Amino acid sequence: MFLEVSQLEVRYAGRSHAAVQGVTLGLHAGDIGVLIGPSGCGKTTLLRAVAGLERVTGGEIRLTKGLVSSATLSVPPEQRRIGMVFQDYALFPHLSVGRNVAFGIHQLPRAEQAARVREVLQLVGLEGSENRYPHELSGGQQQRVALARALAPRPQLMLLDEPFSNLDVDLRERLAHEVRGILKAAGATALFVTHDQFEAFAIGDVIGVMHEGHLHQWDGAYTLYHRPATRFVADFIGHGWCSAATTWWRRRRWAS
Repeated sequence: MFLEVSQLEVRYAGRSHAAVQGVTLGLHAGDIGVLIGPSGCGKTTLLRAVAGLERVTGGEIRLTKGLVSSATLSVPPEQRRIGMVFQDYALFPHLSVGRNVAFGIHQLPRAEQAARVREVLQLVGLEGSENRYPHELSGGQQQRVALARALAPRPQLMLLDEPFSNLDVDLRERLAHEVRGILKAAGATALFVTHDQFEAFAIGDVIGVMHEGHLHQWDGAYTLYHRPATRFVADFIGHGWCSAATTWWRRRRWAS
């Protein structure tokens, strides 16, 4: 496994219940995993723990077999080679698109920086946009720039925290498919957080359903629906299955 999470626990001071408790999952290299569940279920806390932004109080997180988090060890985020995409894009408004994308590769020689910026902008469909500024772009274009910036340093793992939540529904649906294609073209391994089942089915190779800090099931879309592990999974997936499943089956058929 590329990413291994074992019996993970994350507790916040002053709270009686763990934000994440007993979570175990694995993600193969090149796969896209998605965490879904209602607000406050612990999915973003789990993502932040993988990034090294939250301290682990129990269990382990391993990346490419190496231990990066436990109750007694925490490898700093900058040493984990992880790229993050946030829901608010977090672009620097005073920097051009090119300089935003180059932010994490400033240590490279200028010619290499420029070449890599061109490469990732082409990957996200924004070639030739180096000299534009964030305020000149649409919300979907800004999210693509954020994705390009995260991919530029060639991270070993991509983490995306509800990256489409600020976009309208039509754009979210289209961008969900496009982002999957971009991540696959880049050969990226990714963990994606959303509360939207459409996004989960459109993007994920494997999907985890969380509730009250627990991971109820970590499986493919077909198994989640046809063989739910708990009543909560059956109820949660069943409510959003029809439109999401149609999209999932179409994508799988096109891919084959």
